[in-house]
Amino acid sequence: MNSGLIRSQSPVLLVGGGDCPPDLLAPLLARTRTRVAADGGAAALLSAGVMPDAVIGDLDSLSQAHRAQIPAERIHHITEQDSTDFDKCLRNIDAPLVYAAGFLGARLDHQLAAMTVLTRRPDRPCLLVGREDVVALCPPTLTLELPVGSRFSLYPMAEVGGSSRGLRWPIDGLRFTPDHVTGTSNETDAPWVELRLDAPRMLVILPLQALPALERALLEAPARWPARA
Repeated sequence: MNSGLIRSQSPVLLVGGGDCPPDLLAPLLARTRTRVAADGGAAALLSAGVMPDAVIGDLDSLSQAHRAQIPAERIHHITEQDSTDFDKCLRNIDAPLVYAAGFLGARLDHQLAAMTVLTRRPDRPCLLVGREDVVALCPPTLTLELPVGSRFSLYPMAEVGGSSRGLRWPIDGLRFTPDHVTGTSNETDAPWVELRLDAPRMLVILPLQALPALERALLEAPARWPARA
């Protein structure tokens, strides 16, 4: 597996150039020691008084003023245009978990692209954090504690099946596909939810308040998906 440009034994914060207000960014800064900017996401870190440990991307959104503030050795220009800046960053971060802010909200096409990258890089555990929701690719097994009645949405990016415990509407025996069967607006009916998936294709979408539970579940997941060939 490519170890990438950034290697960390603790979670890493990745900041994009989208919707990333200070009140969303501050608790993520408190959770991390390594902070990476995806191109123009450097602006949000610099505005918060934080020097990025790395800036990765095609650099078409990094202003000259912000670039001048960042040491040259921390700027990594990846010129290819076949992937998004989010993809360029995620494939170059080797960490137990990546918190990604500034990729949800604002533009729907950017959100869809970010979710697609989660399935393209299933070996890189990543948690997209927005104003209202948190989104992650389900690992092979996911166990998390949530209040009964919590919104618990599942969305397939391609065909996938599995089993569940603790959901009002179990998923056992279903084959999910984006154009036929999806799992949005489910909810918990027990304090613990357990999921088992047969492919790295299912997104879990929870309220922002569920961030601590989802991050803990991702960090404690007993297995990861392998890198895609």
